[in-house]
Amino acid sequence: MIIISDLLSILLRIYAYLIIIRAFSTWFPQFRNHEIVQTLYKITDPIMKPASKYIPPIGMIDISAMVVVIVLLTLSNALRY
Repeated sequence: MIIISDLLSILLRIYAYLIIIRAFSTWFPQFRNHEIVQTLYKITDPIMKPASKYIPPIGMIDISAMVVVIVLLTLSNALRY
């Protein structure tokens, strides 16, 4: 049981890092059509699209990625203990 929770914790942490990379990729619009960035969006869209729908932006800043990362890292830490 411990191995499964550790593995899930690692996967949640990796997913959180992918979302952070996705957020940074928005700073470089010239790479948006790159294959790696497109794959990154395909991997993270299942969580980010619903989150963006329910978490309103603050001014022009979309905070949904930050909220999702905090939730994922909190879940990851909870599974480790």
